[in-house]
Amino acid sequence: MNDRLIEKIKKLKKAREAVMLAHNYQPAEIQDLADFTGDSLALSVKAAETDAKVIVFCGVQFMAETAAILSPQKTVLLPDKSAGCPLADMITAEQLRDLKQKNPDALVVCYVNSSAEVKAESDYCCTSSNAVNLVNSLTQEKTIIFVPDQHLGRFVAEKTHRDLILWPGYCHVHVIISEDDIKNAKAKYPDAVVMAHPECTEKVKALADQLLSTGQMLKFAKNSNARHFVVATEVGMVYPLKKQNPQAEFIPASERAICPNMKKITPEKVLWSLEDMHYKVTIPEHIRIKAKTALDRMVEVLPT
Repeated sequence: MNDRLIEKIKKLKKAREAVMLAHNYQPAEIQDLADFTGDSLALSVKAAETDAKVIVFCGVQFMAETAAILSPQKTVLLPDKSAGCPLADMITAEQLRDLKQKNPDALVVCYVNSSAEVKAESDYCCTSSNAVNLVNSLTQEKTIIFVPDQHLGRFVAEKTHRDLILWPGYCHVHVIISEDDIKNAKAKYPDAVVMAHPECTEKVKALADQLLSTGQMLKFAKNSNARHFVVATEVGMVYPLKKQNPQAEFIPASERAICPNMKKITPEKVLWSLEDMHYKVTIPEHIRIKAKTALDRMVEVLPT
């Protein structure tokens, strides 16, 4: 990476009183530039806690929206406004309202990978790292609607022994990882620990040794004596794992598991974002207030 570019970004961050947050799936150079990296829950907490006036969010739209909802007094910038999330787009607020009408007594838990409008229609929000804890905290007397990811929903249902109403959404990046990918990796690395994200398919999860969010993968690998890990999630996750554990080998379960939206932000776009203060993420106040209730409940329930 160009040293002059890095220096410009650092100077602008200081001048703007900005903090740069990057998700674990971001390109390596973006993770290295960031002040904080992590999964969506860790970054949500950091966005709410930081004293910075400006948050440069290197992730996708719903993540930047989450920061804007939790911290309305701060300016939240998304360096590439086209960085969306197909999973989040799989359910609309109108579709969720229809589902709620059919199940009027149900509580709605939405995965953080959803739009601000969907969060506003939900009672609780969760991430992959705290979904089980959050659902376990809810009364057994209520039916639970879980949207939009069906694979995370099935994982939560199994772990909590709750019968959830699931929406048929999915992450196209995680479902591309196949049962054969895991079997082939195990054949090649028989001593490897297979870590899979709960958004993977049920067949893949059944073959995994550990089912973990990206933040939990980092924690597990750090405390493990294993020297080989098969990583069944977006390929960008291999970089922070290797960086934290240089003595171990991390093998992506599938080289095809690439999220194009997570790769859109570049150092140049970060610089332009800070120079021109774009693209600002704004949420209508009536939606923000309702969505914040669900997000506050998410932040309160930390994973084990």
